[in-house]
Amino acid sequence: MVSLNFGRELRLLAPSQFDNVFQHPFRVASPLFTILAKPNQLAHPRLGLTIAKKRVKLAVQRNRIKRCVRDSFRLHQHQLPGVDLVLMVKGDISNTPNSELLQQLERLWSKIARQYIALQSS
Repeated sequence: MVSLNFGRELRLLAPSQFDNVFQHPFRVASPLFTILAKPNQLAHPRLGLTIAKKRVKLAVQRNRIKRCVRDSFRLHQHQLPGVDLVLMVKGDISNTPNSELLQQLERLWSKIARQYIALQSS
């Protein structure tokens, strides 16, 4: 049975883990998000979120975006390779509907999988 939990082992928690991703990542982008990714030594992906107050002013909107991202990641975690991911928002996306956020994220997860395979084969 496949687990769809989003436990501690699937999160980037320490600043050193984020710093590791910021050094020489490969990047995928959409109009709303940029995701930095770097292969890890684990059998599963890990996710870190950076949603700046400068981009999304209200905490309730930042929290809504984080919930959407976490839920999408939780559902797609088994399609992703062993990479550490840091997601950043590009602009003020506070009024973007959840359906659009989820659609963009789904495209980005598949892009990450394709780029990882291309990176490993080269």
